This record gives sequence, structure tokens and C-alpha cells, in this order.
Amino acid sequence: MISPTPQRNESDVAFEGTPAYSPYVLENDNPRVIYQAFKRATDIVLALIGLVVLSPLFLIVAILIKLEDPKGSVFFGQTRIGKDEKPFRMYKFRSMVSNAEELLDGLLEQNEISGAMFKMKKDPRITRVGAVIRKTSIDELPQLWNVVRGDMSLVGPRPALPREVAEYSSYDKLRLRVIPGCTGLWQVSGRNELSFSEMVELDLRYIEQRGVMMDWKIIFMTIRMFAGSKNAY
Repeated sequence: MISPTPQRNESDVAFEGTPAYSPYVLENDNPRVIYQAFKRATDIVLALIGLVVLSPLFLIVAILIKLEDPKGSVFFGQTRIGKDEKPFRMYKFRSMVSNAEELLDGLLEQNEISGAMFKMKKDPRITRVGAVIRKTSIDELPQLWNVVRGDMSLVGPRPALPREVAEYSSYDKLRLRVIPGCTGLWQVSGRNELSFSEMVELDLRYIEQRGVMMDWKIIFMTIRMFAGSKNAY
């Protein structure tokens, strides 16, 4: 049987040069109860520690954001799609102008990444403070609160926007079978240099191979990359 592929329907040919992950294999995966319990406990403990330890940095970033744009909010909340296509509110430090969402439609034609995702290296909506916190991924730190709430995990596929999921093929939606994460396999494997189809393949590889050792490896690789995220934009 020919497997469906990213951005293609079941009747299309298989994605050449990459592994094929069938819905049957991922859907009938071992529940891994012990692993999931350990993962959740680790998420809560590390996220709470992170929120406490990083609170001075949160304060500094909040002040800088307000100094640049006193009328704008410090945090940016956005609807994302989580496990089993359930929406939730994801939080970041605001790194763009207040009306960034309204300006997006006029920029879609300048998308620099293929597939159901928008990325633009010189996005005109980004503020001066935003450029710095995005470069270092500091803007992502409020997602630790999402981890505490259980919306996200420290490690997992990145949560997609509703408009992106609307363009997913059934194959792409396989990445929605687990709780999304703050970081994942594709973030430490090339980040924005990867195509959307390559990101999906790495997410599905993670879902198939996930475990305690892989999670910690990704966490340590993320920490190592944190200070010099040249591929972040």
C-alpha cells in the first residue's frame, strides 16, 4: 500500500527519500504509561524551576518591551492547535507591532518557507526589542506557563496555527497525535533551514522513537543552541 505524504492525499505517491509513517503504526503505539507519567512530572518540575529562575529576565524583557511600545502588551497570546487538534492559547513575549496579525495577509506572498507555515527573515512587523529576543529565543520562554498548564510539553512537535492545520494533509496531521512542545527534533536539526516536509518527517520520527533519553538529549541540545540561535527568526 502506498503511504500518503506531506501536502498530498492518500491517493498520491509516497514521499521520495524519506521514511513513511503510517497512521496505523502511530495510532496503535504502545501507551508508554510510565514514560508519559515521567515526562509530565519532568515538565512540571523543570517549567516551574525555569519560571522562578528566569523571573528577573522576564522583568527586564517586560520593561524593554514597554519602553519601546508603552501602549502595547508585554505578552502575545495566540491560538494554536494541540494534541488531537484541540486548540489552546499559547503565550510569548510580544516581539512584533501590536497589529501584526492584521498585517500578515499582506506578507503571505513573501513567505520564505515551503508548505503550511509562514517564515520571513526580514519581517517588517518585528520590533527592535523583538529582533533581539527572537534571535535568542527569549520570546518563547513564557511557554513554560503553557507547560505547567499541560497545554504543551518541554519536548514535542511545535504547535501549529489553525490556518496552517487547515492546509495539512492527513499525513501531516499525524504530528498532532502527541502534546506539542517548546522544542523538538527539527528545532535542533536545522530549524528554519528545513522545508516544511522535512519538519514533518522529523516530528514523526520523534513520535515513533520518543523516550526519556531522546527528550533529555533534545533539551540539552536546545540549551546549547539557546545563546546563539542564528537560525531563529
